[in-house]
Amino acid sequence: MEKNNLALGKQGEELASSYLINKGFKLLERNWRFKRLEIDIIAMKDGQLYFIEVKTRASLEFGYPEENILKKKMKRIRIAATHYHFLHPQYKRIQYDVLSVYISGETCTEIRHFEDVYG
Repeated sequence: MEKNNLALGKQGEELASSYLINKGFKLLERNWRFKRLEIDIIAMKDGQLYFIEVKTRASLEFGYPEENILKKKMKRIRIAATHYHFLHPQYKRIQYDVLSVYISGETCTEIRHFEDVYG
């Protein structure tokens, strides 16, 4: 039975959160909202603030998860991130990352971390 997109996305965010914690990140927010915009994960590491978009797929039929993040989506994340940063000005350095999660059946087969996507 195929998972619906909401359940798949939630599972992907859980896996991404565990991945980040194991890499030494401190998670500050999950699914943080500003108006109708949302940031999947906001984290901190070494004094730097990270805004992280998580994309999850159960099939590569339509390409890798990260290939489905459109410029419009990143622009919306940037708007929300700007507001979050305004509310938390103590962070001098920020970075935008993408975590691509591929789940085959019930198994996470791959997590790819794309760092500094606005670099």
